[in-house]
Amino acid sequence: MTTGVNRVVIAGTGFVGSSYAYALVNQGITEELVLVDVNQEKAEGEVMDLNHGRFFYESPSKVWNGHYHDCKEADIVCITAGVSQTDEETRLSAVEKNTEIVKSIVDDVMAHGFNGIFLVSTNPVDIITQATWKFSGLPKERVIGSGTLLDTARYLHMLGEYFTVDPKSISGYIVGEHGDSQVAALSNVAIGGKNVMDIVNTSDKYKLKDLEDIAVNVRNAADIVIEKKGSTYYGIGAGLARITKAILKNENTVLPVSALLDGEYGFHDIYTGVPAIINRQGVKEIIELDLNKEEQDKLTSSIEVLRSTMKPLLKL
Repeated sequence: MTTGVNRVVIAGTGFVGSSYAYALVNQGITEELVLVDVNQEKAEGEVMDLNHGRFFYESPSKVWNGHYHDCKEADIVCITAGVSQTDEETRLSAVEKNTEIVKSIVDDVMAHGFNGIFLVSTNPVDIITQATWKFSGLPKERVIGSGTLLDTARYLHMLGEYFTVDPKSISGYIVGEHGDSQVAALSNVAIGGKNVMDIVNTSDKYKLKDLEDIAVNVRNAADIVIEKKGSTYYGIGAGLARITKAILKNENTVLPVSALLDGEYGFHDIYTGVPAIINRQGVKEIIELDLNKEEQDKLTSSIEVLRSTMKPLLKL
């Protein structure tokens, strides 16, 4: 990694990659931004469009259409390339195609001397992040997936609407697979430090069933967006920018990302969504929530879903 000017390379300039790029330059998160795509004209068009807005950005970034040799001096390479989920597919169904795509990207990036942090959003993100880690040979701390960051953001948004509270005043997480087996850790949700179950149990206004319905709505949110507009990208683009900021600014911020478990929650050698402290080195530490038995059982089932899909693919 460089120690001076921050450089981010985005591999893939589809809806997610371009949304992420816009979030980065609009917020002035990185000084240098390189877009790489097999579709050179698409990447060139995105670069032109982003640069045409430089006048309006608070801290303009240098943006160009590059190649994998630009990764040698990069702090972060973010992989967004891959086939997208459709309304007839789950995130897990595209695993073989996207693993092949990501292997090609990782091989090219590493061949040019990259020694930074991989940030992955290609779905199924937990499996693709684990594949990236294996293909790259980098330490586990420096391969991070977007995990359940977007799911958690959706969760807090919906809880905020339900309780009429700013979502930023609510603490809570979705853990496990970024997909259908994700787990809403309701026992750990708090508003202003007060456990949400204490609020529900002492009020006639709020119901446990409503909170359970919110968790279901969070799980189904991507499917609904895809049905209505074809793809999701603004939310994940903003989420990737948030992770990037935490890394480049050395924030030591807790974010729910896809990280490699090494005994945490009772699991080993598996990437999944969990709260983790993120800084300049990547994942500094995984935070273990005190899950109740039902939540722990659901997390176990979620891990089993990931392992069963991953095992024949990566020969774990």
